[in-house]
Amino acid sequence: QVQLVESGGGLVQPGGSVRLSCARSGIIFGPYNMEWYRQAPGKQRELVCTISSDGYMNYADSVKGRFTLSADNAKNTVYLQMNSLKPEDTAVYYCNARDSRGVDSWGQGTQVTVSS
Repeated sequence: QVQLVESGGGLVQPGGSVRLSCARSGIIFGPYNMEWYRQAPGKQRELVCTISSDGYMNYADSVKGRFTLSADNAKNTVYLQMNSLKPEDTAVYYCNARDSRGVDSWGQGTQVTVSS
């Protein structure tokens, strides 16, 4: 069973940066995607970006040019570098692993608050 643990959230000023981590343990059926979602208060959860097991990346238009994915396969960890943060980026950020069967495994989420 796959387990995910996110870390790195917190309070950051507008224009600032933060890096989120998603550490994966357990066996996952590949090929797979590692996905970052976010959910702001009163809004639906939205897909922010995806990195496939072969390194293909995709970003939502709202974060292109500001957010960057990377992966350390030796550590089974995916990172989300978030720059030029805006108040509208405030949300709980969730990591999800979707395996080749379409099975999702979610992390517990980490809060990112962008405020002065």
